[in-house]
Amino acid sequence: MKDPLHFLNFERQTGEVVPAKERVTQFKEVQAQQNQQVREEQSSRCLDCGTPYCQWKCPLHNAIPRWLELAGEGRIMEAAELAHQTNPLPEVCGRVCPQDRLCESVCTLNDEFGAVTIGQVERDITDLALDAGWRPDLSYVAKTGHKVAVIGAGPAGIGCADYLVRAGVAVTVYEAEPVIGGLLSTGIPGFKLEKDIITRRFEVLKDMGVEFVLGTKVGQDISFKELLDGYDAVFLGLGAPRSVDSGLAGSDAEGCLEAAHYLYDQNLKLMQGTELHFDQKGKHVVVIGGGDTAMDCSRTALRQGAASVTLLYRRDRENMPGSPKEVRFAEEEGLQFAFCHQPLEVLAQGGKVEGIRVQETQLGAPDASGRRRPEPVAGSERDLKADTVVLALGFRPQLPPWLSEVGVVADEAGRVLAPDGKTLHPKIFAGGDMVLGADLVVTAIANGRKAAIGILDKLGLTAGVTAA
Repeated sequence: MKDPLHFLNFERQTGEVVPAKERVTQFKEVQAQQNQQVREEQSSRCLDCGTPYCQWKCPLHNAIPRWLELAGEGRIMEAAELAHQTNPLPEVCGRVCPQDRLCESVCTLNDEFGAVTIGQVERDITDLALDAGWRPDLSYVAKTGHKVAVIGAGPAGIGCADYLVRAGVAVTVYEAEPVIGGLLSTGIPGFKLEKDIITRRFEVLKDMGVEFVLGTKVGQDISFKELLDGYDAVFLGLGAPRSVDSGLAGSDAEGCLEAAHYLYDQNLKLMQGTELHFDQKGKHVVVIGGGDTAMDCSRTALRQGAASVTLLYRRDRENMPGSPKEVRFAEEEGLQFAFCHQPLEVLAQGGKVEGIRVQETQLGAPDASGRRRPEPVAGSERDLKADTVVLALGFRPQLPPWLSEVGVVADEAGRVLAPDGKTLHPKIFAGGDMVLGADLVVTAIANGRKAAIGILDKLGLTAGVTAA
C-alpha cells in the first residue's frame, strides 16, 4: 500500500537544467528528462486527492493522478496511452504549458512542499513511450464513411483531427506552411520546443490516418467552396496571425520588428537552414511586452549574440503575464529588465532605428483585468539606445475574405463567433485562437476537441474518445 506521507521523503525535483552560459549558445531545450528513479519518486508524491484539483484546472481535464500513478510504478506505455485519451499533444503541453498557472498551481502540495512535477512527467512519459515505439491503437475504430476538412494544422486543428479520426471520420488537414504545428513550429523557439518533436508527432498523426496537404493556402491554392462542397463538414483553426498594433510613432522604421516575423525567421532557419533576415548579433535590442512571446524574443536575441537585450514592460515584475519560469530563465541568460517603463516613440535616423524614447510609470488602481493600471510619471522621459525594437504586444485573429462570404461573422476583436465550435453556417465549425483570441496551446486543443464533438453530433455519430 502506498505511503500517504511519501511526499515528505522527497522534495520537488525537475530534470537537470543546462547552465545559462551554455544554453545561450544553442537553440536546444534547457531542461533534461528526469531519470527513472527521480521520475518514479516525483510521480509517487501525488496524494491522489479525493478532489483532483489539478485535473479540473487543466483545460483538457487530463487524468493526471491516474497517469502519475502509472508513471510512479514504471508503467510508461500505459501512462502514455492514458495521457493520449484526452490530449493529442502531451509531449508539447508538458513543455510549453504554464503549469505554474494551471495544474501545478492547485496541487495540494504546492504551497508548502512544492507541487508534483506534472508537466515534466507528462513530457517525459510521452517521449519515452514514443521513442520506444508506442503508437495509438486505432484497430478497433470502424470507418464511418464521413469526411471532414480541417483548415490549419496548429493545436486546435490537431485537437479536432485527432478526435475525429478516433471516431472513424476521414480527416484531411490543409495547412499553408510546409510544416504542421502552427506557432508550435513557426513561433515557439527551439529552446522551449525542439522542432523534431513536431516532426515525430507529424508521423504519428499520419500513421493514425490523418491526411495532410501542406504548403496549400485556402482561398489561393484551393477555393474554400471546393472544400465546403467536397466534405461533410469543415473545421477552421486559423489561429490569431495579426499582431496588435503598437501605435508607436516611428514603428515603420527599419529595425522595428513584429514578434511573429522575428521568431518565424529564426525558426525557419532551425527547420530548413535558411539564411537569417533578422540576425541580432552585436546589436542592442529592446523588446516591448511582458508575456511569454516577449521572453521568447528576448532569449532568441541573446542566443543570436546580441550585445544587449532589454525588456521594456509598463508594470512591475509581479504583474507580468509571462510564466515565472520563463522570466527566471531569461534573467539568468542575461536579459535586462526595465520594469515600470512604457515606450513613447521609436527613434530613427535615416529611416533606421537608433533608439527608443521611454517614460517611467507608477501603478495606480486596478483595471478591468484586475492588474494595477500603469500611470505615466511626469518628467521621467529618457532615451534608450537600440538598433532593433521588437514589438511583442500580442496577437489577434483575422477573418479571411472567403470566410465572410459564406456568412461566418466575427466580433469587433476579430474573433469568429462559434459557441461550442459551431458557426452560423451549418457545415462550418471553428476553434482555437480564432475563436478565443490569442490564448494557450492547451486551450486551443480543448477548443478544437469541443468543435469535433459538435461535428460528430451533426454527422449523427458518437464520440470515440473521452471528451475534455
